[in-house]
Amino acid sequence: MQVEEGQPHPLGATYTGTGVNFAVFSAHATRVEVCIYDEGGEKEIGRVTLPEYTDEVWHGHVPGLLPGARYGLRVHGPYEPENGHRFNPNKLLLDPYAKAHMGELVWGPELFGYTVGHEDGDLSFDERDSAHLVPKCVVVDSRFAWEQPEGPRVPWDRTIVYETHVRGHTMRHPAVPEHLRGTFAGFANDEVLRHIRDLGVTSIELLPVQRFVSQSFLEEKGLKNYWGYDTLGFFALKPRYLHEPSIDEFKRMVDRIHAHGLELILDVVYNHTPEGNELGPTISFKGIDNASYYRLMPGGDDGPGARYYINDTGTGNTLNLSHPRVLQMVTDSLRYWVTEMHVDGFRFDLATILAREAYGFDEGGGFLDSCRQDPVLSSVKLIAEPWDCGPGGYQVGGFPPGWAEWNDRFRDTVRAFWKGDEGTAPALANCMTASADRFNRRGRRPWASVNFITAHDGFTLADLTSYNDKHNDANGEDNRDGHSDNRSWNCGAEGPTDDAEVNTLRARQRRNLLATLLLAQGTPMLLGGDEFGRTQQGNNNAYCQDNEISWFDWEGIDDAGRSLIAFVQRLTQLRRDLPVLRRNRFLTGAFDEELQLRDVTWLACDGNEMEQPHWDDPRTRCFGMLLEGHARATAIARRGPDQSVLLVFNGWEDAIDFVLPPASDGAQWRLEIDTAQEPPQPGERFEAGSSYTVTARSMLVLVAA
Repeated sequence: MQVEEGQPHPLGATYTGTGVNFAVFSAHATRVEVCIYDEGGEKEIGRVTLPEYTDEVWHGHVPGLLPGARYGLRVHGPYEPENGHRFNPNKLLLDPYAKAHMGELVWGPELFGYTVGHEDGDLSFDERDSAHLVPKCVVVDSRFAWEQPEGPRVPWDRTIVYETHVRGHTMRHPAVPEHLRGTFAGFANDEVLRHIRDLGVTSIELLPVQRFVSQSFLEEKGLKNYWGYDTLGFFALKPRYLHEPSIDEFKRMVDRIHAHGLELILDVVYNHTPEGNELGPTISFKGIDNASYYRLMPGGDDGPGARYYINDTGTGNTLNLSHPRVLQMVTDSLRYWVTEMHVDGFRFDLATILAREAYGFDEGGGFLDSCRQDPVLSSVKLIAEPWDCGPGGYQVGGFPPGWAEWNDRFRDTVRAFWKGDEGTAPALANCMTASADRFNRRGRRPWASVNFITAHDGFTLADLTSYNDKHNDANGEDNRDGHSDNRSWNCGAEGPTDDAEVNTLRARQRRNLLATLLLAQGTPMLLGGDEFGRTQQGNNNAYCQDNEISWFDWEGIDDAGRSLIAFVQRLTQLRRDLPVLRRNRFLTGAFDEELQLRDVTWLACDGNEMEQPHWDDPRTRCFGMLLEGHARATAIARRGPDQSVLLVFNGWEDAIDFVLPPASDGAQWRLEIDTAQEPPQPGERFEAGSSYTVTARSMLVLVAA
C-alpha cells in the first residue's frame, strides 16, 4: 500500500475524500504500523508504517482507502516495565480514537504483553500474535441527515432524569420486534419512548454504551459485564447494541429521543480501562504509550517504581488526565459525542478521579477547567459521581460551578427516615432543601444536587421495600459482593409474600419514597422500572446479570404497577405545575421583613413552627415543610407569586393528628396527595387550623387553593 505524509491532526483515522489519514499519539514509541484487514476482520491484507512524527504524533495518509476499512495498530518501542514502557509489536492494538469497532474481544494468553505463568512475571516478553483475539477498528463515514438537529435543551430546574439500560429496557418489551430487542434500534421504538415521556421525565440517562468488554473471570462463570463500566473505546459504540453495523443506528435513536422532547445523557467511564495493572492484557493504551496514558507509581525512594500502577479506581489502573494528550483524548471524545452524535450531557463514573492531579483532588484541576471553558462542553449537562476509592475520594459538593453531582446523602437519609431510624428528621429537612450545606457555594444552584433513592448500583425501589438483606447468589461470589448497608426494610417478610398487610405497607412505602424524591428541591433521578415496581429478586449488585434478573418485565406489570405509574405521573405533574417545588435559589428559612414571611417554614404537629428541641429530639419523625409561594425566589424566577405547598412527613408507626397552618391570603388547603390512599383521592379542601389525621408511615401534599 502507498502511504503519504498526511497530517498529525485530527487524531485517529479520518476519511479525507481521497483516502484515510492516520494519526496516533505516542511520546515513547520508535515506530507505528497500521495493519489493514479484510471485510471479515480476519486476514491482514496490507500494512503501512506511519512515515512522519510531529509533536509526538505519528501520522500518514493512505490514498484510496475508504470508510468501512478494518484496521489495527502495532507499536514498536522499548519493553522496559520497570521504566513504565510495555511496547510489544506482537500485540495488535485498538486505536484510542477509533469511531467504530468490529467484533468482540476473545480472552486468551496471547493478549498479554508478557508470558503468562513465566517465572519473571510481567518482566518477561511474549512473542505470540494477538490479532485473532482482538476486535478491529473501523473507518467511519460521519455524514448523517438529522431530522432533529437540535435537542430540547431542558432547563436544569425542570430536569427529571430517568436512568435506564438500552438492553435491559427493551429485551422483554412486547412492542419491540424480537430481532431489535437489546439494540439502539429497539430503544428508538416510539412506544418505548412514549412511556418514558408520559412519565413526565425529561432526560434519559443510559448506562455505558461506549465500547466496553466483559472481564475474563465473568466469562469463565458464564456471566457478562452487563452495566458496561469497563470502557475500551471512548469514541466507539458497543457493537452488541447495534442491530446493523453502523453508527447511524445510534444517531437515529437520538433523533427519535429528541423528537419526543427528551434529552439523552450518557453514563461515561474515563477513569480506567480494562487493561488492568501490570498483570493485565495489552489491548490498546498499554501498548501505545503506557507511561503517558496511566498514572504509575513513583520510583526511587518515593515508591516501588513505574512498573506498578496507581489504583484509585479499584480496577487495577487509573487514566492519567494530568497528561495533556490524555486530557485531550477525553475532551475530544466528549466533544465528539456532543457534536457528531448529538447527545445532551454526560454522567461521569468516579468523577473525582478525573479531577485528581498527582497531589490529589482539585476542583480547579485540568479536566474540570477544560470542561468549564470549552464552548461545547460547558453548554451540556455535566453530572459527576463525586467519589472514588482513592485518598480524599469523597467529594460530594466539592465540584465547581456548572456541575451537578449525585447526592448519596439524599439516598441514605431518605431511606433511613422512611425505614424508621431515629434522629433523621434534621437530615431529611436538609435533603429536602437540596443539601444547601454542601452545594450552596460559588453561585451554584439547587439543581446541582442530583437526588436519588435508587440507581443501577443497589436495590431497586421494589426490593428496597421487600428485602432486609442482599441476595446476590447468582453472581457467583457467595453473596460477598454488593453493599451490606442498604438501609432497606422488608416491611415484615423477606421477599415475595401473600401477606396483604405487608404488601399494602410496601406499596405505601414506595409512594412515600417516590414523593419525597420528586418533590424535593434539586434534580430528581428516577431508576428505570421503579415506576412499576421492577424487582431484581433481591440482587443489589446485578452488574453481571444480562438476563431476566435485570431485564424489565413489561408484560408482568399488574394493577399495582399501573397504579404506581399513575402516581409517578401525578408527582411529575405537580413538580411541573408548581415552580415552588423546583426553585432556582436555595431555601434559607430567613424571615423577610418586607414580605413578612419565610421561603420555608418547618412545622411541628401542632401547626406551630418547630424549635430547636424538636430538632434535637431523636424521636421527631413527623413534621411539616411549608413552601411559601410569595417568597422572593419564586417571584423573581417567575413574574408573579406562586401557590404555596405544604408537605407533611410521618415516619411514625402510628397515625398523628397534624394541625394545618394558615395559607397565603387566607386560602384553603387542597389535598393533592395522601400516600395512604390507594388510589389517591385529591381535591378535598381544609381550613387553616383544622386537623388532618396523617396515617402511620405516610406523606401528605397540600396546595393553597
